[in-house]
Amino acid sequence: MNLRQNLGRYGEDRAAIYLQDRGYVIIDRNWRSRSGEIDLVARDRDRLVFVEVKTRNGSGYGHPFESITKDKVARMRRLVADWCQAKEVSGVKVRLDAISVLISGGRVSIEHLKQVF
Repeated sequence: MNLRQNLGRYGEDRAAIYLQDRGYVIIDRNWRSRSGEIDLVARDRDRLVFVEVKTRNGSGYGHPFESITKDKVARMRRLVADWCQAKEVSGVKVRLDAISVLISGGRVSIEHLKQVF
């Protein structure tokens, strides 16, 4: 695993812990289809939450949320449909969220944007 993959894995681990600490149940991680990958799938009461996690080490490349483009949003929507079909899930409420994990000066800050897509 390279440095970028390690950073991404670390950010996803922190995001999962953040969600679990707030009562979410993680039901899937790093699920892949031909369209791409879903970082986290969680249950928040009666809703499935599909989470895009963006991690940055410092702010040299801008805020992590800045990397979520219109194309990324469209891909996430396709991935949600793919996941639901693969898991034979229907008739449930879904939400698309983004979590940023910013590591700067040895400190980790996490931001969670709900229903962003």
